[in-house]
Amino acid sequence: MAIVPMSFILILFLSLISKGFCACSLDNININTIRSGREIQGKPEWNVTVINNCNCPQKLIKLTCKGFQTVENVNPSILSKEGDKCLLIGGNQLVRSASVKFSYAWDPAFIFWPSESSIVNC
Repeated sequence: MAIVPMSFILILFLSLISKGFCACSLDNININTIRSGREIQGKPEWNVTVINNCNCPQKLIKLTCKGFQTVENVNPSILSKEGDKCLLIGGNQLVRSASVKFSYAWDPAFIFWPSESSIVNC
């Protein structure tokens, strides 16, 4: 008879652990911007790397980009501006520990922040 309550407690415990393992937030999307050393049309070029540090894939990743400008073309399949937000990789998923890179040229550097994402199959 003690097996049933003990089994229930074990299942509950494992369920809570697995939820914690997959708990992700926008803090798990890291964005690094560094100067490349090149200039494009008199503007410094910046290399941006977006990394998914969540244990789960994320999709529909949007970055804040109100006021973002560049004189260097950014491939729209990597970063497409939609109003005050930019969609990363066409909304496709970015798996655990994967990164996406793009470059732009403007002065001063633009600070991107993750604003939205959806967790996939966690």
